[in-house]
Amino acid sequence: MKRSINKIAVIGSGIMGSGIACHFANIGVEVLLLDIVPRELTEKEQAKGLTLADTVVRNRMVNDNLTASLKSKPSPIYSQKFANRISTGNLEDDIHKIKDVDWIIEVVVERLDIKQKVFEQIEKHRKPGTLITSNTSGIPIQFMNEGRSEDFQKHFAVTHFFNPPRYLRLFEVVPGPDCKQEVTDFLMMYGEKFLGKTSVLAKDTPAFIGNRIGIFGIQSLFHQVKELGLTIEEVDKLTGPVIGRPKSATFRTVDVVGLDTLVHVANGIYKNCPDDEAHDLFKLPDFIEKMMENKWLGSKTGQGFYKKHVNAEGKKEILSLDLDTLEYREKKRAKFATLELTKTIDKPIDRFKVLIGGKDKAGEFYRKNFAAMFAYVQNRIPEISDELYRIDDAMKAGFGWENGPFEIWDAVGIEKGIELMKAEGLAPAAWVTEMITAGETKFYTVKDGATYYYDIPAKAQTKKPGQDAFIILDNIRKSKEVWKNSEAVIEDLGDGIINLEFQSKMNTIGGGVLAGINKAIDLAEKDFQGLVIGNQAANFSVGANIGMIFMMAVEQEYDELNLAIKMFQNTMMRARYSSIPVVVAPHGMTLGGGCELSMHADKVVAAAETYIGLVEFGVGVIPGGGGSKEMALRASDLFKKGDVELNVLQEHFLTIGMAKVATSAYEAFDMGVLQKGKDVVVVNKDRQIATAKAHAKLMAASGYTQPMRRKDVKVLGKQALGMFLVGTDAMEASKYISEHDHKIANKLAYVMAGGDLSEPTLVTEDYLLDLEREAFLSLCTERKTLERIQHMLKTGKPLRN
Repeated sequence: MKRSINKIAVIGSGIMGSGIACHFANIGVEVLLLDIVPRELTEKEQAKGLTLADTVVRNRMVNDNLTASLKSKPSPIYSQKFANRISTGNLEDDIHKIKDVDWIIEVVVERLDIKQKVFEQIEKHRKPGTLITSNTSGIPIQFMNEGRSEDFQKHFAVTHFFNPPRYLRLFEVVPGPDCKQEVTDFLMMYGEKFLGKTSVLAKDTPAFIGNRIGIFGIQSLFHQVKELGLTIEEVDKLTGPVIGRPKSATFRTVDVVGLDTLVHVANGIYKNCPDDEAHDLFKLPDFIEKMMENKWLGSKTGQGFYKKHVNAEGKKEILSLDLDTLEYREKKRAKFATLELTKTIDKPIDRFKVLIGGKDKAGEFYRKNFAAMFAYVQNRIPEISDELYRIDDAMKAGFGWENGPFEIWDAVGIEKGIELMKAEGLAPAAWVTEMITAGETKFYTVKDGATYYYDIPAKAQTKKPGQDAFIILDNIRKSKEVWKNSEAVIEDLGDGIINLEFQSKMNTIGGGVLAGINKAIDLAEKDFQGLVIGNQAANFSVGANIGMIFMMAVEQEYDELNLAIKMFQNTMMRARYSSIPVVVAPHGMTLGGGCELSMHADKVVAAAETYIGLVEFGVGVIPGGGGSKEMALRASDLFKKGDVELNVLQEHFLTIGMAKVATSAYEAFDMGVLQKGKDVVVVNKDRQIATAKAHAKLMAASGYTQPMRRKDVKVLGKQALGMFLVGTDAMEASKYISEHDHKIANKLAYVMAGGDLSEPTLVTEDYLLDLEREAFLSLCTERKTLERIQHMLKTGKPLRN
């Protein structure tokens, strides 16, 4: 049966319900969001003379919840204008409208009696064959199915989103006992292809996969922290980015999520999993019980493991909870010798062998922690999953782990992992022992660019399903490498398309990356049909190597700096005017030079979660790699459409001058950084390189022709320059900007106006690039600029003078 989703209904508009509604709106689906009718008036409603019969009152709950969600940060929606895809209503007046939807998602409070009442109402209006799913995180499906029709049960499953639905990629699909296989298959496909998620098939067990393992990990730490005499700062230092976990690590994450949420799930596991060998671990430690009594739940109550505080001097600071005294104190710096040994190891996966060998408290912590985790996940098969890769996928997508438990176990070695377990009195599972006896030494292997996993029933390596739509650069890099230097590598993607991957620190663009771009274009023009510039790191690129710029400026090597900027500009222009299609695939942070490269591509295939912008103002300069020129050019192209020229130019000027960064790829269209009708967005980042390759291949097959250099860029000269200068003078006079900001803004104004030409004139791109480079270099001689660059290098944050 062919099934498409054009309209959905979300029942329940709380944080999760509104978030789910917004994410479906993100991908273009029409959403009906419903909630209960209030039973009494607010004071404001009474003052207005409203009654409980008024629609505005009856829809107050749903509208207030949705409004609050849309105002929250980070935003649940790619663009605020997408909110018009959501209509609201209430469960008494509007429930009949669900007859017109393709999928109904229940997201009401976690009480079986309430869910059953909602399902009873849904059955009265739902048309047969409509998908019906629950976002429950713990109520067994068999209980929710009770009393429901056969058609309901055949189309019923749990679809468990993680909060916030836009950002966390885990999408657990748990089919009911009578759910049709085609429904399960559709939900798995839809989550991955349309919602951009990692779809994980889970069993109907308490907390499913992600929370079962994740809460075990946190509870394990709760018990270890006192045993090892660790502070919460030390645990967060040990469980954060150093092992490929989010910066919020453990205790900060609990504060953000809410201690009550964690306790609810932990209590559910403790109550419903009496045969779990780690059952006692889910019992809450005394300090957690006390925090719950005190309502120290985290961010929602103003204090948890950390507390924001204003000291006697009126300065804001963050205090930490002492778990022994349960009193807040000043934060203590956490430092371990073992962590120092990993500073030269770029990838977390390569650090684990070093970490477990540590001779200090950190080494002991990692040995105990990983031993407990390895033992626990091995015993959850086949209870929560028949396949080990689903556990890894769930932890990476739901908790932001860079590597799942079995991947970490592979990294330290299976035998070594067993050694760690035995040292803690834990034994390997029978299937692990059988695996080793059979000569299998890895949970995962890579063959012909595909990932294989150890299939326990088959007792052999089996290809992980769902990879055909993906290109995984880690899997093809060694076998498909065409060329590399210390900062870039070129891989053959097949079908005449090559990929250039940045490998510099934070993917900054310096001499090695520029050499890689030029080499990739050379190779593509000679032996291939097209080029993709993309990577699968956390971020596409944080911009140009400002450390190199700083050193040249400090040494006053202005000729060398001029040549370096000229090379950057020439490389961007070469990407635009090569004889083969160049497709750039940005994602995550795509700042400064990364943005400039994207703007010079033939096509951009952006991940939806792309935070892109020209941010050079923050370090005291203007975009010098063609970004200033490109904004002037794009404004010029809009002049031809009849828009008011000065207004258009000013808008593009402010995009740079305010260092605007899009909070999604869709916002980048509104900023003019991405172009409608040319650039495209993919919701699932895993598909991005494959999609970019497909576009490059199509462009080549369609007869790509090398573009002609532009000589028709209309600049407005003194007319625009005067407007800009008056504006910047007024902003400095009102102390909205500093003296140095004023100077930077005037330099940018000169470039985007095309200089002080007496009348509007058509100029070449090269003319604007020369103005841009001259302005950039002159700003590099400023002491304030060097101070900003130095501050950025030290702190990673811009400095305002």
